[in-house]
Amino acid sequence: MKYLVGIDIGTTGAKCGIFNFQGDLLAQGYREYTCDYPQPNWVEQDAEMVVEKAMEATKDAVISSKIDPNDMCSIALSTQRTCSIFLDSNHKPMKMISWQDNRTSAEVKDIAEKISEEEFYSITGLPLNTTWIITKIMWMRKNCKELWKKTKKVVQLQDYTLKQFGADDYYVDIPDNVLSGLWDTNNFHWSDKIIDLFDIDRNILSIPTKCGTKVGKLSKEAALKMGLKEGIPLCVGAGDQNSAAIGAGIINEGIASVSIGTGGMAIILLDKPYRDTAMKACVGSHAIYGKWQFEGYQIGAAGVFRWFRDEIAALEKDFALKNGEDVYKKLNEMIAEVPPGSEGLVFLPFLASAAAPRWNSDARGTFVGLTFAHERKHLARAFMEGITLEQKDILNSMKVTGNKVDTVRIMGGSSKSEIWCQMQADIYNKEVETLKVSDAALVGAAIFAGIGIGIFKDIKTGVNSMVKTSKKYYPRQNYSAIYDQVYNIYCNIYESLNERGVYSQIAEFQANKK
Repeated sequence: MKYLVGIDIGTTGAKCGIFNFQGDLLAQGYREYTCDYPQPNWVEQDAEMVVEKAMEATKDAVISSKIDPNDMCSIALSTQRTCSIFLDSNHKPMKMISWQDNRTSAEVKDIAEKISEEEFYSITGLPLNTTWIITKIMWMRKNCKELWKKTKKVVQLQDYTLKQFGADDYYVDIPDNVLSGLWDTNNFHWSDKIIDLFDIDRNILSIPTKCGTKVGKLSKEAALKMGLKEGIPLCVGAGDQNSAAIGAGIINEGIASVSIGTGGMAIILLDKPYRDTAMKACVGSHAIYGKWQFEGYQIGAAGVFRWFRDEIAALEKDFALKNGEDVYKKLNEMIAEVPPGSEGLVFLPFLASAAAPRWNSDARGTFVGLTFAHERKHLARAFMEGITLEQKDILNSMKVTGNKVDTVRIMGGSSKSEIWCQMQADIYNKEVETLKVSDAALVGAAIFAGIGIGIFKDIKTGVNSMVKTSKKYYPRQNYSAIYDQVYNIYCNIYESLNERGVYSQIAEFQANKK
């Protein structure tokens, strides 16, 4: 029997999964790592360290599986998206700027002076925002002139990792490449207008490639580090959220995927490249070539809850560590003691600013309604509710496409919590399904690995073979009614603070306090 290797390299950790062709997860490995925060709104990582951790996670999975490495027949990746890695002439990373980084507000304004927001959105399908790689290129060119002179390639994590594994060039998956801000999403090619307007040398960019394309073989050096056999085919996967959408089976209309990992994402499939007149909707390429997807992303999702665990629930965390217990189990027990709406405590989870559908890089995390009657358990529930309310905001914004979503398939860390799964059904007021393999991005990567060597004819065949749902949660109407009220308060809080300029004042204060 042969097996597929899927590797998911996220923002704070790398996972590897070993799968059979029926989608059963036979073994996995995980290695955690960190981000660096040199200044407020700056987020960077060490690209070499991230790839090393991915290799270690793979070796852990291979050892755990007890499967002969000779039976591993293909590898593909799911990787965090919109990471800007600047390489020198020796292919060594000089700087890796994370997708969470928001330092490029000035560059967004520079772009708007040369091309209208309307035209930029029409071409790329992206609201003009600090997230996209074009802004990071412009920032480096203006602020790190010596490093920029040495820059020979600007790549993302997919292409960089594949090359480190043994690919013969830098290949980036097309869905991930959309988020460069340099791609014509309507026609699936580089935008000559944007590239020429901002004087971007095409030679520094990777080769846009369809998901599931074989692009090389695992090198001897990488194979030794990963516990695998040299020469295993390497296949282009997809950005983590695109891969997760495939691993959740989002290949037809009527179903949305919601991923609440370090960041969050909601995705639906589109047959046409929808454009929103308000320019809030982000429309990119689906992993199925020739299809599109409407996606709304959350810069901080379970990563925000992790911050709560580390900074506010430090007592519970330390107690759990000392007693060999799971701190999240304790937090879930605390949350279960609090009624929906956290007794009037509302949290806006913008610790790393607000992305879809509000697109406000100045937005900051906000608590409203705190009283002496509230305890740490109320804060815990408000955090979980606030993260989920932001996802409701995103799902509501998808209505403009005319596509009706009846079912939401959830994945990521939130799907491992019964209380969070039910909370999502109640807040979205929709049927929610979990997946047999909750790490859907790993499943998607394995599907791409299978396509690259002909195990699956195409993505739909791979999904039908490997994607399986697990449990269903139904909205409780009395809870949904309460959450409709809380959501209305949530929206009013944001709008009031934004209209009075509070967020921008705080952002300016933080930027000037060096």
